[in-house]
Amino acid sequence: MTRFARLAAVFSAATAFALGQSTLIWAGEQGQAASLDGSSNTLSARSLSGTAGAAAASKPASAMAMPEFTVQAKSEYQKLDEARDMRLLPKLGATAYGMDQKALQALPQGANTPLDKVLLQAPGVSYDSAISNPDFHVRNEYANVQYRVNGIQLPDGVSALGPVLETGFVGKLSLLDGALPAQYGLRTAGVVDITTKADFDQGGDVDVYAGTWGTLSPSFQVGGHAGSTQYFFTGRYMQSQQGLENAMPTADPIHDGTTQEKFFGYASTLLGDSSRLTYMAGAFVGQFQIPDVSGAEPMGDYGPASLDSTRINDNEYDQFYFGVLALQTHGDRVDTQWSVYSRYAAIHFVPDVTMDLAYNDVASDVSRKSLLGGVQFDGSDRLTDAQTLRVGLDLSAEETHVDDVATVLPDSGGTISPDPEALNDYTPKLGVNAGAYLQDEWRMLQDLTLNVGLRFDQMDQFTTGNQLSPRVALAYKPFDGTTLHAGMARYFTPPMQAQSTPSNLALFQNTTQQPVIPQDDPALPERATYYDVGWDQDLPAGFSTGVDTYYKASTDTLDDGQFGQAVVLEQFNYAYGYSEGAELKLNFARRGLRAYANASCETTMVEDIVSNEYLIDDPAEFAYTADHYTPSSDSQKVSASWGGSYHWRFLFASLDGMYGSGLAAGFANEQNSPAYAQWNAAVGASCAPWGDGKPLTLRVSANNLFDVSYILREADGIGEFASQYGPRRAVFTELTQQF
Repeated sequence: MTRFARLAAVFSAATAFALGQSTLIWAGEQGQAASLDGSSNTLSARSLSGTAGAAAASKPASAMAMPEFTVQAKSEYQKLDEARDMRLLPKLGATAYGMDQKALQALPQGANTPLDKVLLQAPGVSYDSAISNPDFHVRNEYANVQYRVNGIQLPDGVSALGPVLETGFVGKLSLLDGALPAQYGLRTAGVVDITTKADFDQGGDVDVYAGTWGTLSPSFQVGGHAGSTQYFFTGRYMQSQQGLENAMPTADPIHDGTTQEKFFGYASTLLGDSSRLTYMAGAFVGQFQIPDVSGAEPMGDYGPASLDSTRINDNEYDQFYFGVLALQTHGDRVDTQWSVYSRYAAIHFVPDVTMDLAYNDVASDVSRKSLLGGVQFDGSDRLTDAQTLRVGLDLSAEETHVDDVATVLPDSGGTISPDPEALNDYTPKLGVNAGAYLQDEWRMLQDLTLNVGLRFDQMDQFTTGNQLSPRVALAYKPFDGTTLHAGMARYFTPPMQAQSTPSNLALFQNTTQQPVIPQDDPALPERATYYDVGWDQDLPAGFSTGVDTYYKASTDTLDDGQFGQAVVLEQFNYAYGYSEGAELKLNFARRGLRAYANASCETTMVEDIVSNEYLIDDPAEFAYTADHYTPSSDSQKVSASWGGSYHWRFLFASLDGMYGSGLAAGFANEQNSPAYAQWNAAVGASCAPWGDGKPLTLRVSANNLFDVSYILREADGIGEFASQYGPRRAVFTELTQQF
């Protein structure tokens, strides 16, 4: 390092320390690295003992002897990450909201925050029950969200109840929506774009999280490197007496226990200076009791006239396993990434046959199994300094087996027999989805960039379809810190194969499962045109803000719902739909303080159910929606989120909250649930009691701090079977030991 660079690094470190912009953490008896958070450079201290460092850290800056600092160069892994993000998979024109690992750790529950709850902090994201899978909606859409890890799209599940991915392995996370570039197909309401941690110090941590409802969740993280390979593994076990949202407004749910196990493994091997091989694997296994209610009355067609509804024993068992192998290459002009992936997913809803017959006149044992494999390619050629050409393709084949063993009662013209019979509605299917894109990014002026693309998608499931979809986006930076974007995108969204499986309606004739509306047109792909315009602005003193507006018009608009006591989702189409809305975001980061606030106002309307009509059990509601625009099941007019955290030396505190004006409810979704607000908070401290400099962290958090009782879902909207309430106040303690 040159003398000038060395002096500049020391001056930057001294200035940051004197201003209190960083927390200096001295670690290690034999010269372990110290870090200065909040600086634009990564700094390390050398030849400093842990004992001396701890003493020095308690002295004022003027009394300290400044150690020698070096500016750490980017690793080859970081360079390849940047090449993938900037050259292969840019976000030009999309609306993006990002969080890094520090922002995740600043949430009240820290790394124990489920990934779907993390996303509730983003603008335009509204809260829903876990049964909606996932338990959030992006811009009022159903579960039309894709997950990408290091640019590789993870395949859909089959409507499991638990989040598969953990937050511990996340280096940074972005939620992309709006007018997406051409490389993003299939699920387009939002893209959860995850970049794993780039560099792993040897070691990890062990964490124990426990609290209300008998919750106990031990987890571990371990990472490191061996030669040219780096690796990271995380695992978690969780048990609780509240696995899903309560079906009643009480503090403690009835029959709502869960056990869950999760694993994620990542390894990356450098193949020279310009390529790497990446391996990823994950697993989720979960068991869920389906919440009961008190005081429900049997239908009277089967069993005794008086039963205890808190004794119903419905359960669901979920599995999800995936593996990915990817090869990335980086050159002066050409970048590529090939990946192959495989995924197995299964859910099994096991009814309490006797009780379900008494309360519902049907007991459905539903099994969905899906094996999927695919390949994905993305490539870019930097033709000139001002122009980059990108191409890509993805191909996947999915084999699903949907098995519904329904125990029903014979029904002859309204006369119901108390003698049950079991009917098996079984449907296997091998389906294929394929897509390819070509796009050209052209920097027309120094501050003006145009991205034009074409995407072609083909599906062959229970129906076939295809579409050529143009994408156009402009990004303009007229001033330093100011970015304007505008885009238009055509979207083609296939239904999820396991959730759109047709039913054999003839099998259930003259039974209590016979549909009121005997129509079963197959679910269709949604086709939409999307417009998005936004502005982002960096402001002085650590502030930034942004505004985004959008409009979407669609045909064969996809939606889903729970149509029966089995907690599985079924998809169907409306002939027409549209969405429009505006979002506002504000962020602040300075010294040890972080704060944010987001708000959105949105409208989503749909008309005329045109597929899987048999799911609707109210002819009047069905007729009304045929010629009236009504709110979609997942629509909420106003959503907001906010939060802040402060870190000072070894102490930290965090507070966040969310507001919802209420999801659609009532006849034809014409009403909405009451508005609500929830606050969460945490305090914590770190110390290094063992003499090795490895910190021990204690965190105490409270969810729903003011114990507000509110309803998330009412049982009287389209595709709603039971009510779900937000969780009441819960207190958790977390203890984390690094090693």
